[in-house]
Amino acid sequence: MNTELIAVDPVRPDRSLVARAARVIRAGGLVAFPTETVYGLGADGLNPEAVQRLFVAKGRPQDNPLILHVASPEGAWALVDPEASGAMQERAAGLVARFWPGPLTLVVPAAEHVPRAVTAGLDTVAVRMPDHAVALALIEEAGCPLAGPSANVSGRPSPTTADHVLEDLGGRIEMILDAGPTGVGVESTVLDLTHWPPVILRPGGVTAEMLAAVVGEVREPAPGELGRGPAPSPGTKYRHYAPRVPLLLAAELPPAGLARLLEEGRRQEAAGRRVGVLVADEEAPLIPASWAVSTVGGRQRPREVAARLFGAMRELERAGVDVILALPYAEEGLGRAIMNRLRKASSGSL
Repeated sequence: MNTELIAVDPVRPDRSLVARAARVIRAGGLVAFPTETVYGLGADGLNPEAVQRLFVAKGRPQDNPLILHVASPEGAWALVDPEASGAMQERAAGLVARFWPGPLTLVVPAAEHVPRAVTAGLDTVAVRMPDHAVALALIEEAGCPLAGPSANVSGRPSPTTADHVLEDLGGRIEMILDAGPTGVGVESTVLDLTHWPPVILRPGGVTAEMLAAVVGEVREPAPGELGRGPAPSPGTKYRHYAPRVPLLLAAELPPAGLARLLEEGRRQEAAGRRVGVLVADEEAPLIPASWAVSTVGGRQRPREVAARLFGAMRELERAGVDVILALPYAEEGLGRAIMNRLRKASSGSL
């Protein structure tokens, strides 16, 4: 299969180009599309055969549910069980009014017509309205909610450019809509509204503090709460975001973590391995010149770090390193999402 790469304006996409992509979706095909977080792999979310194709293209486990992307709050309500509690619907409405369109996914009771392949057999469905003109235009033109996991091979760093999508899925999907790099860089926050307090299943671009300001209280899952069955949300069960070479994450913030990273890097280099490091701008001048360095922005600018994180991992892969060493970030605000991704990508700690 030849994968067609189509350049589109990220702000005012040519509707004729979007309509071509929508025809592929309606015919049961797969189209990668940009969102404000990462590139998604789109399929008709109400077509079980198309959804199955999506799982195969990504190599995604069948018990890992998908997020359905909609172009309006009304599109989301159509996917919710009409018997859902009034209190839950009220909380959802408040969050939608504050954060949609945007990087927030809500887990809610699923309507009967939502395919079980989308929900991994669960009675809940994850829905969100992306904040990207191309994504919204594609959903509108397709006339259906789009199942849209990240457009990469399952387990790899999520794609933040069309080139990343082509690297992973070229020849496996029909089309990629290229609107340039994404803005947020890490996937959406996933909030489960079927519990009280609501549970943050995956941290992302909307922080716990922002959510609590709307619903009053949120929490993270207790140890073992997610169980051994189907994952309640993408990003909770399997190893994700991992580069092709081992990534070792320092256990402490600089300066102690940096000292440990330098020590480990010298040990790896002495063993004949090419060393790559994933660091903030502040640490880059302290890294030996013989190592490959990929910077993710300023340590006090977490939005910059999040936007650069996955691209930096792929950059070091292309540099031919044998191991990647990385430093942690403070776990506050967006830092929780950054550390969630780094921990899931890592092969071990320093």
